[in-house]
Amino acid sequence: MWVCGLAGLVAGMMPLAAQEHAPAGQPQPFEAWAPRPAQRPYIEPNKPLTKFADIQARHRGQSDWTELVALTDEFLAAYVSMAPGQKTDRIFYADDRTFFIVRGGSIRFSIEGQQPFIATKGFLVQVPPLVPFSLEAVGDGPALRFEVRPTTRPAYPIGETPKPIPGVEYVRASIRTRGGYDDVNRPYLDFEKDIVRDGRAPPRNFIRDPYFQVEMFRGAPVPTPPPTEIGQFRADHPGFWFVLEGKEQFLLEGVPLFTAEEGDVVYKPIGRWHRVNATGTTTATRLAINARPGNLHWYPPLTKDK
Repeated sequence: MWVCGLAGLVAGMMPLAAQEHAPAGQPQPFEAWAPRPAQRPYIEPNKPLTKFADIQARHRGQSDWTELVALTDEFLAAYVSMAPGQKTDRIFYADDRTFFIVRGGSIRFSIEGQQPFIATKGFLVQVPPLVPFSLEAVGDGPALRFEVRPTTRPAYPIGETPKPIPGVEYVRASIRTRGGYDDVNRPYLDFEKDIVRDGRAPPRNFIRDPYFQVEMFRGAPVPTPPPTEIGQFRADHPGFWFVLEGKEQFLLEGVPLFTAEEGDVVYKPIGRWHRVNATGTTTATRLAINARPGNLHWYPPLTKDK
């Protein structure tokens, strides 16, 4: 079986179309047979478009609530609201970063190795692996955030009391490495002040490491491309977008063209063609949130079928 499977794989890799000329120093594009899931379903809680307005309506009048928005093997994403004075446990994750977008109210972030700071609407915050942190809602009203965190179990610094998890036991152990920030991965970005009001150019990446990436795309609206422009698809990992500012237009395979607004989340399963562009009348910003930054992107064929 292994021999047959290997022979089939090699045979599947051999048919390549003639290469187009690329700019000097750039890789030459070529065609190949791209494997993708025959079925590319949306499995709850994932769906093409999650409207922020609908989430707000479902929790109107509530201060403490959580609503799961996206779930993959690598991470989960949720909207979380905390009443004033509420505080999270002090935790950390072993291998992956945690990412936050503050959507309302005020949150005090206490991250080991950093001066505590208060984040308000528009702040982007990240915490590296192996760095303990906690959040506290401060001010007079609820604090609302969008949170992307690993699906793995959190660890607790000594001195904290782990919360019970069915099937998990916490044991005392030691660590021989520490996490930290670098020139690309900074603790936070005040998007409303630094980018919108002060006019600074946004970073291309707010987060980038071998396992997780948050890319920022900001620009003026453009005309809607023709439906024949289907975009691309990712080879092996799903991902999603968060609309941070303005309006963005999405064409997802099997889904009619739609527009997402500030606070909305758009999910793409593995293997679905997708295309995105800014729309509306004002500058728009979207965050592309993906596991495995180097994951291959497939584009339409260079030649048409005979």
